[in-house]
Amino acid sequence: MSSETILQSMFSAMLVVTVIRVTTPILLASLGGLISDLVGVTNIALEGIMLSAALAGVVASAASGSSLVGLVVGVLVGALLALTLAYFHLSLGADCILTGLAINMLAAGGTVFVLYSLTRDKAFSTGLKSISLPSVQIPLLEKVPFIGEIISGHNIMTYIAFVLVPIVSFFLYHTKPGIHLRGVGENPKAAEAVGVNVGRIRYGALVLSGVLAALGGINLSMGYLNLFVKDMTAGRGFIALAAVYLGGRMPLGTMYAALLFGLADALASQLGSLNIPPQFVLSIPYLTTVVALVVYSVQRRKRGASAISAARRRGATDRTKDGCRVG
Repeated sequence: MSSETILQSMFSAMLVVTVIRVTTPILLASLGGLISDLVGVTNIALEGIMLSAALAGVVASAASGSSLVGLVVGVLVGALLALTLAYFHLSLGADCILTGLAINMLAAGGTVFVLYSLTRDKAFSTGLKSISLPSVQIPLLEKVPFIGEIISGHNIMTYIAFVLVPIVSFFLYHTKPGIHLRGVGENPKAAEAVGVNVGRIRYGALVLSGVLAALGGINLSMGYLNLFVKDMTAGRGFIALAAVYLGGRMPLGTMYAALLFGLADALASQLGSLNIPPQFVLSIPYLTTVVALVVYSVQRRKRGASAISAARRRGATDRTKDGCRVG
């Protein structure tokens, strides 16, 4: 394939479709990371939850012959791991970062062990006849040139991911449980003083975070592909956390950040066909993550400095109004 043909494909509907497809697991996990972060707990275990749910979905769907069973089992595994994180951190007082890293390491080794036990293969689940999640063809729209190619025909998890963005936003800002959740994250003592059960809210938020991350993992093994591959999450759980902070800890901003990382991943896939060192191509999504976090950190410091400066100016004005001598 010539360089001109590849470059043309990079600016076509094919690229948009790829971006949407690649963004789906990141977006699902980042929404889970957003909910846990807003309640005051950083869910570092997103990576391990995604990986474990991806394998559980494949195994369950192959055993039952049903993609729905695989989906349910994968979600249950994700919720169980998130519940484990909540128990060790909230009930036993363990550090959430260390606990999350332990879950990630357990998932990395545990999935290989289970995979080898079932298939005698440490890398692929080709011995398991996994059932893929269905794709959705939108009537009428699928026949519209360009637009239909972009919007119609995606895996059902893609539509679920993007529909969840306004749902999560409504939940967080327009429902009582969502307001309590954010209140617990902002000031747990104040929330407890008005009768909010802080422990229950945090437990529920972490379990919900695990469910969303599990959906992202299931999308990888039963939607993005139709098999499980060793370490197939490839850091997407950590990229999802980066999307939360880059998106300003807001659902819509998190979606935009996830799309940015999806674009970087899609471009890396397209550039892989050019005569470019593969090490550079594979590093593009991670370089994008690092650059995005640096930009976010710089912007946050500037906002903090501006807030401090404004507070000092307000203080000076107040002292002047009180008749105090300033300076």
